[in-house]
Amino acid sequence: MPARPLPPRFSAMIAPARTRPALWRLAPGLVLLAVVYLGLNAALWAAYGLGAGWDRAEMLLAKLAVASTPATALILLASFAPMALGAALAARLMHRRPLCSLTGPGGVLMRHAGIAGLVGLAVYVPALGLWHLVQDSQPNLPPGLWVRLLPLTLAAIALQTFAEELVFRGYLQGQLAVRFTRPLIWAGLPALVFGALHHDPARMGDGALAAAIAAAIFGLLAADLTARTGSIGAAWGLHFVNNTAAIAVLATPGTITGLGLRVTPYTVQDLGGSPMGTLTDLIPLVASWLILRRMLPR
Repeated sequence: MPARPLPPRFSAMIAPARTRPALWRLAPGLVLLAVVYLGLNAALWAAYGLGAGWDRAEMLLAKLAVASTPATALILLASFAPMALGAALAARLMHRRPLCSLTGPGGVLMRHAGIAGLVGLAVYVPALGLWHLVQDSQPNLPPGLWVRLLPLTLAAIALQTFAEELVFRGYLQGQLAVRFTRPLIWAGLPALVFGALHHDPARMGDGALAAAIAAAIFGLLAADLTARTGSIGAAWGLHFVNNTAAIAVLATPGTITGLGLRVTPYTVQDLGGSPMGTLTDLIPLVASWLILRRMLPR
């Protein structure tokens, strides 16, 4: 991608990042983010171990790795809260950036998130309907339990997706954009890292590479929406709908299934032999992105 001026709204959003743009600040900022994220979660796990016993704590870790029950899935999603805190602290302490420089103006953030959520809903609902015409899903949670859990499920997914957008689009993309003019760097590098962190061969087996590529593609689309609108709102809303479909509505065994109403007849490991299945799942995501690009101001 050739160098080009930053879109005006994005340039205004990340203006505070220009006061301390040095790359040497970014590395310790990312370390601080990781320390807060991993440290707080480790501290909570240790507190649980001290209270309930280390055997139960080890058992909890093993269950979280699978996340096949509502409790473990909710705990896993809630564990992203320290990630958001870490990003906010890194931006403040290393770059003197206020929270709004990571999110965009509050009103714009929520408005764009709502618009993206509605657009995503309008695209994903018929897409799931079409999927059911050619595939047979299997029951997972009892419908009554699923409905009772739905408010907690949606809140947990909103937290998880907000934390990831805050880190990758708000902090990392913004900090790179004030140092580099090429979108290949400030949009492409965070997307590449986002994809790499979704590469989990231990859980996904042969399907891990396809999942990582899909995550990187999402990262590029989210980067584009953030740059065009000057807010992570649209990226967050689209991320929320995508993850809700994949976690709460139709989960794939081998991923987080504890909150899903239905599950696919195949596992995520099976997708390794048919990567086109993963790429096909990107169709509603790309369609939603194209609609949002035309709807939202730039």
